[in-house]
Amino acid sequence: MLGRGLDSLIPTSSGKIREETAKKIVEEIEEGGEKIINLPLEQIEPNPYQPRKEFAHQAQEEIINSIREHGIIEPLILTPGLNNKFQIIAGERRFRAAKFLGLKTVPIIIRKASEIEKLELSLLENLQRKDLNPLEKARAYQRLIDEFNLTEEEVAKKIGKARSTVSNALRLLSLPLLVQKAIEEEKISEGHAKALLSLEDKDKQEMFLKRILGLGLTVRESEKITQGKRIYKKIEVDPEILKKEEELTNLLEAKVTIHKMRKKRKVIIEVYNDEELNSLIEKLLS
Repeated sequence: MLGRGLDSLIPTSSGKIREETAKKIVEEIEEGGEKIINLPLEQIEPNPYQPRKEFAHQAQEEIINSIREHGIIEPLILTPGLNNKFQIIAGERRFRAAKFLGLKTVPIIIRKASEIEKLELSLLENLQRKDLNPLEKARAYQRLIDEFNLTEEEVAKKIGKARSTVSNALRLLSLPLLVQKAIEEEKISEGHAKALLSLEDKDKQEMFLKRILGLGLTVRESEKITQGKRIYKKIEVDPEILKKEEELTNLLEAKVTIHKMRKKRKVIIEVYNDEELNSLIEKLLS
């Protein structure tokens, strides 16, 4: 697997691979060979066509812990770049984890790839391993169309999806930035976004987004309200919240209401005059 000439491919003590060695690697690739070698991190650079721009903290932390425990089991796939550097086609998470852990080298396989293949391979790797969010997919599809003059049909064929899947994804890019941000932050799903797309007016899309978030609507409920239908949202009372309200009411001697929202809690304390307000402040300060 490692082939002949492995000694010439091992980084020197300075952490550099000689220019003639880099050329030799490329020549072997052109001949159809494929080797696993250890390459210094300083000679690796991210792929500018990488469709994923944000990497989830928890997922990245899991990779860091795995590499710390077991090392990098699966080599990164790189392609020759400029100035004896190599660009990542697949494995940017592993590359970031290696940098975080202070590793000097990582195992890699080098393959030749055209500009369009870099984007295709990065997209496919992410789709197969760690899903891109809907907007990252849409932006990657759009880049294939804009930068490489592909049609929606050709994009769909390359990624093995129906053309309607690509078309629907691209429509997300027409949504207001406020809605796009909600998708990226996973406040709403792609299904919610499709319901909003049924509204042509961007102001209405933003208005209905606030309703969806404020009421915690499901996709089905969102579809109904965007169609002008009424929904009857059953509000479930959390017994734990009720218990906390009662405890705070007794402690502060004032009515306390807790509103449970998606990512925060709003606590309302009711007083009826300045005397009760002053008394409440004294209790809180003490």
